[in-house]
Amino acid sequence: MLLCGVDEAGRGPLCGPVVAAAVILDPARPIEGLADSKKLSEKRRQRLAVEIREKALAWCVAEASVAEIDRINILHASMLAMQRAVAGLSQRPDKVLVDGNRCPQLDLPCEAIVKGDALVAEISAASILAKTVRDELLVELDKLYPQYGLAGHKGYPTAAHLKALRAHGACGIYRQSFAPVRDVISNPPLWTEDDLR
Repeated sequence: MLLCGVDEAGRGPLCGPVVAAAVILDPARPIEGLADSKKLSEKRRQRLAVEIREKALAWCVAEASVAEIDRINILHASMLAMQRAVAGLSQRPDKVLVDGNRCPQLDLPCEAIVKGDALVAEISAASILAKTVRDELLVELDKLYPQYGLAGHKGYPTAAHLKALRAHGACGIYRQSFAPVRDVISNPPLWTEDDLR
C-alpha cells in the first residue's frame, strides 16, 4: 500500500507563501533520522531533505501565495497548497496521511494525524521538505528586502521582526490579512528612526 505523507510550513509567519509537501517513501530505501522538522537542526534538515529527494518513490512541494492567503485565509490556503502537492506527485498513493486535525479535499482516502510529523515517517519527510523549501525562499526574500531580517526569523512575528515591520512598513510580500501587518498598514509610523537622527 502506497502511503503519502503531507505537511505544511509557514502558517504562522507574517510574510511569504505557505508551503506544503507530499512524500511517498520507498520501503526498500529507508531514511534514518526522520523526525518532526522543528526538532531537527537546520543542517540536519538540509541533509535529510537531499536524501528524501533521492530515495523517495515520489515527492512534490507546492505553495499558496500571499495573495491567496489574504483572499481565502491561512487555513484554506494551507489546504490548497496540500492539494497541489498531492496532485503534483508522479505516482498516485493509495492513502494520504496529513499532519494535524483536518484533511484537504482529495479524491483519495485521507486521514489526519495529530502530531503526525513526530509519529509517521512519511509525514516527517513531508515536514522536512516543506520547511527547508520555505526557509530557502525566505533567505532569497531577505536578499531583496534586507531591512526586515527575514533570513534570521523566517517571517515569524519575533520582537525584532515586528520592530522592523513598524519601522519600514509592509511591502508586497506581507500577508495583509494578518493582524500585526494590518495594524502597521492602518497605523503607519508618523516618522522613522532616520528622521530622528
